[in-house]
Amino acid sequence: MKPWIPSLLQPLLHLLYPHYCEGCHTDLLLRESLLCARCELSLPATGFWEATNNPVEKIFRGRLSVEAGAAAYFFTQDSLMQHLITLLKYKNNPAVGRWLGKKMGYALLDATRFSAIDCIIPLPLHPKKEFIRGYNQAQMIAEGVAEILQKPVMQQAMVRNQFTRTQTHQNRNSRWDNMQGVFSLRHPEWLVNKHCLLVDDVITTGATLVACGNELISVSGCRISIATAAYTALQP
Repeated sequence: MKPWIPSLLQPLLHLLYPHYCEGCHTDLLLRESLLCARCELSLPATGFWEATNNPVEKIFRGRLSVEAGAAAYFFTQDSLMQHLITLLKYKNNPAVGRWLGKKMGYALLDATRFSAIDCIIPLPLHPKKEFIRGYNQAQMIAEGVAEILQKPVMQQAMVRNQFTRTQTHQNRNSRWDNMQGVFSLRHPEWLVNKHCLLVDDVITTGATLVACGNELISVSGCRISIATAAYTALQP
């Protein structure tokens, strides 16, 4: 097929299979795009990447030794970010995770505090929950980050042993109690003397990340940094 023929077919394909912005539902010409430029600019960026002692890092103080921690966007109820996370976790749209991961990856490239990352570890999902969802949303984000940073994703380094109920509607104490003994290392030898970037979708209390992170830093010489797509303060 001549190279100019596919380009001629693009308008027809767009007419038959239109692609819309997930924010305002206007037409998008590029199928790999998720949002139009206006909606993407409206996402509430945190600016945490180069900020030491930011709200994400404060979550781990006294609970987990973290080299650096940040989230890309603020998460609020009834927002575009909540819509994107809902698509990723409950509407069978893994492409949202990869899109968010690439946005995070570009931010990480410019952040000197994250420049020494050796590998990326998505927060493990229990096999039963992953089967129900069809994928691990944290792994989709990690793959997007990896595409930009060109670092390996070590999704098999750890496993989640317990099928925990959703923590969305639990208070702070319940979330911490719910995470005892949830994770274990499968291949600790992969992580010796590595600086690992632990990746998840949304951080609230950090209970899940602390439980996973403490397993990681039990490996000799292993250090961790944390990056999530969104940050939300837990409401009382």
